[in-house]
Amino acid sequence: MTLQNMQHHAGSRSGFSRRELLKSGTALAAGYAALGPIHALSQGKSNRKRLAYAGTYNSPVDGGAGNGKGIYLFEMDSISGELTLVKLAAEARNPSWLALDPSGRRMYSVNEIADYEGRGGSVSAYAVDSATGDLRLLNRVSSEGAGPAHLSVDASGKYVFVANYNGGSVVVVPILASGELGPAVYVEQDKGFVGSTRALNAPPGSFAISGHDKPHAHMIQSDPGNRFVLHTDLGQDRIYVHSLDPATGRLNAVGNPPFISLPSGDGPRHFVFHRNGKWLYSLQEEASNVVFFDFDPATGSLVPQQTISTLPAHFSGTSFTSEILLSPDGRFLYAANRLHDTIAVFSLNPNGRLTYVGEASTEGDYPRHLSIDPSGTFLYACNQRSDDITCFRIDRKTGMPIFTGQYTAIGSPTCIVFAG
Repeated sequence: MTLQNMQHHAGSRSGFSRRELLKSGTALAAGYAALGPIHALSQGKSNRKRLAYAGTYNSPVDGGAGNGKGIYLFEMDSISGELTLVKLAAEARNPSWLALDPSGRRMYSVNEIADYEGRGGSVSAYAVDSATGDLRLLNRVSSEGAGPAHLSVDASGKYVFVANYNGGSVVVVPILASGELGPAVYVEQDKGFVGSTRALNAPPGSFAISGHDKPHAHMIQSDPGNRFVLHTDLGQDRIYVHSLDPATGRLNAVGNPPFISLPSGDGPRHFVFHRNGKWLYSLQEEASNVVFFDFDPATGSLVPQQTISTLPAHFSGTSFTSEILLSPDGRFLYAANRLHDTIAVFSLNPNGRLTYVGEASTEGDYPRHLSIDPSGTFLYACNQRSDDITCFRIDRKTGMPIFTGQYTAIGSPTCIVFAG
């Protein structure tokens, strides 16, 4: 399957990598952003509180410092959106992506490293205390590849899917009855073709060469029906489709070929399914655009419908997208632009097509992740290089994020997830 009729933009580019570009950028603010006083969980107004967890980097990644120490626990005030630090819930190495199981009693984290037991990265399992939010390490297993950057839990709570960015592989890890992780039951190495080092749809004037030196698996997740598992490979410019064997955890290729190709060099990073299970939106890191697909939940096929930029009209220069998400009501889509440091906002029409609504500054540097609280009221941006999480109230009519003025200091934040 090949994505056709994509608009291509030609712009002048010179040859150095994204990570080299970031390393040569403006120096990071010195030192670690003070986290401030640690508070106990509030006993009063408990109905206003929700727990949140933030992952961080504690070693340099993507040209940024490693100012975090692990997974942090916060209280979120559901009225104001304010985050209050409770504690460092788990000291860990580069827990850059977190996911709760369907019960909310277990949390799983990648450890984005390359030296675990001499074999690459690792995945950690934690028990969650629902009353206090405390995390208790259950165990840690190999991710069977270097630099795991994403994981997700299937809807049955039986498997953790892992994407190893540096290793270029995807892995299925079983969840045992205790919540611990067993050894991987399936490993797939992406091989062969890699795309162009210059994205065909890069913004005009982009000076970056994209990460297409080898396969780079970037995200893996099941569809809403938990029948198919999709994963992106940024280096290959592909979205792979697999069927899931629920008894064994094995992934089986779907289609011939078992992937859809995006324009060379555009670099598919993350994707999000609409709650109707029939629409999928893919975010291209190097092209700074979103591709809307019709997804067939019976066959797993993807049919492209629309491509739209995440950047304002007439933008020139270098920017890289990072995260994509939908509002809980499915009416608006959000995408984060790093270097441009904005949140692009789109509305969805009845057929799933996107219309650009506008943009909002993240009020920080290098937004690596966006998340919306379960009520759909607040949006949070994890600004990796400015060591903070910023809070926005969502206008329910327009979908636009409105900055609340709240900055939460945290070293090198990479993601935030909400309990409950």
